[in-house]
Amino acid sequence: MTPERKSRLENVLNKRQNNLTIVLENVFDPHNISAVMRTCDAVGVQDVYILNTKIPRHKKWGAKSSSSAAKWLSVHQFTNAEECFAALRRKYDLVLTTHLSSNSVSLYDIDFTGRVALVFGNEHEGVSQEIRNLADGNFIIPQTGIIKSLNISVACAVSLYEAFRQKSKAGHYEQPAFNKEYREALMAKWGLQEENN
Repeated sequence: MTPERKSRLENVLNKRQNNLTIVLENVFDPHNISAVMRTCDAVGVQDVYILNTKIPRHKKWGAKSSSSAAKWLSVHQFTNAEECFAALRRKYDLVLTTHLSSNSVSLYDIDFTGRVALVFGNEHEGVSQEIRNLADGNFIIPQTGIIKSLNISVACAVSLYEAFRQKSKAGHYEQPAFNKEYREALMAKWGLQEENN
């Protein structure tokens, strides 16, 4: 690895966030998943959770959409909702699902300076009732059009960039979020992948 490449990876890693994540529940299209991953990489989200309780476990993502973003992220796959949420609860204080209901909060009212996980459901049914029962509440992206939903990758991008705006304003990107041991482990993983390509 060249010194320039190493410096670039270190700069990226220094801006990775340990208190924001995305959960994708039974998302069918791997291209949607990889598009979400690309946005996660862009705003410094390191961990992504993939929950498949109704569809087979994904073996690969849509490489064209992700521009290989998946190899730079820590992807956690689950087939059991309770196990997934147990893992989430160890790292995040607030878990919100995208769901239109009378008690849904606006995306712009979420405090993204805390430890937050956002759950997005599949392309046809949205977030399941099971997952909504496990979460702390629901949120919506304010809209004024006739169609009251966005493509999942677009909804995720809008949400993550609001989080990015808040976290930038709060100074979260100005110092490394991960401890030295974890940062070194990620660097080793990234370096190894670079050598194998």
